Parts: sequence; C-alpha cells; structure tokens
Amino acid sequence: MTPETARFFEVCDRTWPAARRFDHGAWTLREGQGGGKRVSAATARGQVAAADIEDAETAMRALEQTPLFMIRNGDEALDGMLEARGYRVVDPVVIYSLPIERLTDVPIPRVTAFNIWEPLAIMREIWTQGGVGPARIQVMERAEEKTAILSRWKEMPAGVAFAAIHDGICMVHAVEVLPHQRRQGVAGWMMRRAAFWAQARGATQMAVLCVVQNAGANALYRAMGFTEQGRYHYRQSPE
Repeated sequence: MTPETARFFEVCDRTWPAARRFDHGAWTLREGQGGGKRVSAATARGQVAAADIEDAETAMRALEQTPLFMIRNGDEALDGMLEARGYRVVDPVVIYSLPIERLTDVPIPRVTAFNIWEPLAIMREIWTQGGVGPARIQVMERAEEKTAILSRWKEMPAGVAFAAIHDGICMVHAVEVLPHQRRQGVAGWMMRRAAFWAQARGATQMAVLCVVQNAGANALYRAMGFTEQGRYHYRQSPE
C-alpha cells in the first residue's frame, strides 16, 4: 500500500469512526456497536499467519461481533487464507478523490442543497429509508469536523449526505437520494455543497466511497472528475 493510499484509509477511519479502534496483536480491531461493516472490520497491521486469524476471530467474538476482515492493497496473502477458511467476499468498494476546486467552480442554485448539523427529522427519515439507521447516525456523531447535507429538488426533499474532514480531505458518506428524485443531478449538487463547506474549512481534496456494484453512482463520480485512489473488500465469516 502506498503512503497516499494509506492516507485515504486513515481518512475513512477518522471521518466514519468506530466506537473504539485499537491494536490487538497483528491487527487493528474496531468495535462497531451495530454501525456497519466499515466500523466493525479488522485490518492487518502487516503479514499475518493462521494463528493470528484465530486470535482476531476470538477478539471479535468477545466484542459480540461476527468475524469480519477488510482486505486492502497488499493483503493478498490474507485474502487467500480467509478464502480457504470459507470466508466470502462482500461489498468490494472503490475509493475516489479529486481536487476540491473541481467542485466549487459552479454556483449552487438557491434552495438546492444546505449544510446542516444536527440532522433534521426529515433527513433521518430519508436515511432510514436507505438503511442508514440510528447506529449509523451515532457513527456520524463521533466524527470531529462534520456536517450533513440536505437537498431539495422541485420544492420537495430530495436527498441527504454526510461529510467530515480529516487531514485536508473531506470524505462524503451515506449519500441517499429518494427514488423519485434520482437521475436529476441531486447527488451532484450535494457533493458540491459539501465541497463549498469543506473548502471554507481548509480542505483541499474531496473523497467518496462507492461499492463496485453501484454502476450508476460510479458513473456519476467518474463523470464529475473523481479518480480512483484504491479499493478494498470484506471477507465475512461463514458464521
């Protein structure tokens, strides 16, 4: 893993933080408290052996979490060992970024997108419809420099997103657009609103995560000028 790629993974951790992140033997472990895979997965701190995997499994079960590993660049040997143990691949993800000025070159139309913290009731409702429930809202609350984005389109609520800054990078998470408001540019305006907010706070880059299977979102981010910085996937226990 290159230093720049490692930087983006650290931004992921800091802008979407676990309830607890700690080193344990050959691993970095995360206590997610129901906040999803990204805040619950173990990551290797270097080369690992079979005994190390068993150690991580025991530690994750002690946290009342099903064993789950994030596989990043350079983890190919670990990936093979987990496959041999019956772990299946889940949610391959692309990390994208671009210079922030690429998103602040166009004014945002009035009453199109707003940055708000704390989230309004309508924002929580939209997130809930997309599967982002209270445990993930708690993840957002743990981030340090953060905001939420509410979009309106055709005089109606349209979508929500969450953004947080670490190390000069603003990473956007939990982008949700209501089904009847999709394919109208709503997500793009929310990304731009997040960029204006982050630029005012000294950020120089924007970043976003996107599952590989979401062809529409990947196409949108590439069309906006985002370029790939890395990939990861999970290996989930056969339990």
